[in-house]
Amino acid sequence: MSTTTAARNLINGRWSDAGSVHESINPSTGDVVGTYVSAGRAEAEAAIAAARTAFDTTDWSRNAALRTRALNELADRLAEHVPAIGRTLAQENGKLLQQTTWEVSLSVDWLRYSAASALTQIAGRAAEPQPGAYFHSSPEAIGVAGIITPWNSPVILLVRALGPAIGAGCTTVVKMPGQTALTNALFAEVVAATKSLPAGVVNLLTEAGNEVAPLVVESPDVDVLSYTGSTHVGRAIAAAAAPTLKRANLELGGKTPLIVFDDADLDIVVPQLVMSCILMNGEYCGTGSRVLAQRGIADELRTRLAAALEAVKVGPAEDPSSQMGPLIDKAAVARVDRIVEEAASYAKVIVRGGPVTDPEPAGGAFYHPSLLEVERLDVPLVQQEVFGPVQTFEIFDDEADAVQRANATEFGLAASVFTGSDIRARRVGRELRFGGIWVNVWGVLSEHFEQGGFKQSGYGLLCGPSAITEFQNLKTYATAVPQLA
Repeated sequence: MSTTTAARNLINGRWSDAGSVHESINPSTGDVVGTYVSAGRAEAEAAIAAARTAFDTTDWSRNAALRTRALNELADRLAEHVPAIGRTLAQENGKLLQQTTWEVSLSVDWLRYSAASALTQIAGRAAEPQPGAYFHSSPEAIGVAGIITPWNSPVILLVRALGPAIGAGCTTVVKMPGQTALTNALFAEVVAATKSLPAGVVNLLTEAGNEVAPLVVESPDVDVLSYTGSTHVGRAIAAAAAPTLKRANLELGGKTPLIVFDDADLDIVVPQLVMSCILMNGEYCGTGSRVLAQRGIADELRTRLAAALEAVKVGPAEDPSSQMGPLIDKAAVARVDRIVEEAASYAKVIVRGGPVTDPEPAGGAFYHPSLLEVERLDVPLVQQEVFGPVQTFEIFDDEADAVQRANATEFGLAASVFTGSDIRARRVGRELRFGGIWVNVWGVLSEHFEQGGFKQSGYGLLCGPSAITEFQNLKTYATAVPQLA
């Protein structure tokens, strides 16, 4: 894709340059990376119609071998462009280059897992529970899937839903964010180069505004939804989808507690806590935003964590010496800094991060991590997702106290437990109301195991064997079988 040509949308296998032209901004520099055309109502309607036609008039949903071949080819094409897409993503959303390259590379593996699932998860069950009555079940694709993706990990979070959706036999309409428009367009080029994907199966739209998503959510021609993003928007999507009774899987906000017991190895713990704060620049639903320290080791942990956070080098995403990149834009810097400033009225400031003004280039949206100690659980910094590199430091006395504090928010996406006792880890993990529990580590994911939240962090599962079932209906057949005379 030429940087002098506006990035386009892919509808029914053809490029569309209709729509208003917008700029993509590099948050490390404030410079324009390129331009893109923003999809609107007409493009959304065309994409939905293309997906509907492809589902209703082709054998895509019934041809598992074709779907497996297409997913493997898509993985092959994506693998060829890992460096280019990783570099563009670093320029658009500010994640460190090694992180964006890892994201795109991992997406290849996740596509291959979906390719295998497309073949292995096409059979239902069969049984004769009573003489003369033979039953069997058959998984079938739901229909057209609407997928809405965020800007913080636009490739892997797209693949996480797109892979199982098309593996199940659905056709798709994908609404992608304007902040990563050039990355989106490069992925669209990969899709266009995948010859075994029939036209209309994958339609990719980038939008600067908020017109496309409501059309996808509300359309009677879209049968199932997948959304990754904030809890606030997830609730609105669930409400808007209700009149058409769409099934939806929603992965929403998080407030990840990192529980550190007094038998944990702090040499292991401290680097994990720091990484949980600064990975993806803190703009991640699984960011380790709450450090819960057992009283006996709280002083030492506080001191070591504060020193480590103060030493974090914030800088441009493509600078190999940077340990954390910029936030998505300067508005995010102002928002996060305002949250920290307001929190100082009820929390003890241990590390006062804030806007970084000295690194070059000066136009970047840089923000240094912050650490604040709190006692109360009803304060905004504990209860609300910051979506930035900000951690609270909280002290607990025993296991019951740790569990009570950890569970005291509306979120339930993930939690970490650091302890030298496997039994304690299991005992505490059993009481934590979170979809994912990490033990003596933070942030480890696998395409082989499900990801999903509890409480207000959403519902539905992506990755693992359950992912493809999010996009399938199950049809049951009953056949009368006459008995032998």
